[in-house]
Amino acid sequence: MGDLEIRAAISDDVPAIVAMLADDPLGAQRESPDDLGPYLAALERLSADPNQRLVVAVRQGRVVGTLQLTIIPGLSRRGATRSIIEGVRIHADERGSGLGTQLIEWAIDASREQGCQLVQLTSDRTRTDAHRFYERLGFTASHTGFKLQL
Repeated sequence: MGDLEIRAAISDDVPAIVAMLADDPLGAQRESPDDLGPYLAALERLSADPNQRLVVAVRQGRVVGTLQLTIIPGLSRRGATRSIIEGVRIHADERGSGLGTQLIEWAIDASREQGCQLVQLTSDRTRTDAHRFYERLGFTASHTGFKLQL
């Protein structure tokens, strides 16, 4: 990965992570970079859970990417463990650089290390560029997802 470091996120990374989460039309509607309290509390919960990994990609001391990897033991598929990749974001200056591929490949490798038999993710249906990206990496759009706001 050359000058790229992928490591666990720390509280000092939260402003950069939230800025990336908010840096698109969908994120701008649901993120609040002006109030980091809820994000810092979430990082504490994530850090305390051994099945959660919130990571950042750092280049030259600057956070340039992030994702969350969740490991889920299960009964289906003969007791298979799966992982979910969530909240993938690449800084606007780094898009098209190959960083997204490196970050997803890191998540796949980390999933294998945890004994996962399946890696899954969801992507908003409007993110057609992201869909092409994931398909290029071998993911297939095999299911329809549903959400219920609480």
